[in-house]
Amino acid sequence: QVQLVESGGGLVQAGGSLRLSCAASGRILSINAMGWYRQAPGKQRELVATITSGDSTNYADSVKGRFTISRDNGKNTGYLQMNSLKPEDTAVYYCNAPGILTTSGVYVDTWGQGTQVTVSS
Repeated sequence: QVQLVESGGGLVQAGGSLRLSCAASGRILSINAMGWYRQAPGKQRELVATITSGDSTNYADSVKGRFTISRDNGKNTGYLQMNSLKPEDTAVYYCNAPGILTTSGVYVDTWGQGTQVTVSS
């Protein structure tokens, strides 16, 4: 069984920063891409950023220049550094790893439980 656990969310004032972490655990051989998504109340879940196994990154236009996605393959952990936060960044942030290769030779698509980020004005 594979799990993703997010941490680092919280309440911050506009202009502040937070760093989210996504730790993968279980019978893991390798992790391909990792991504961060967010869902605000009453809205659909949206892509925030992705990073490939080769460290190529992609960002939503709304976070470009403010957020940075990274990963530590040795720790099976992904990160999302969020700077210059705005009230519209308030949402539950989810980590996703769609291509985790397990020791059983099976690829699994796994989501974390989410972490709340609230930005006050």
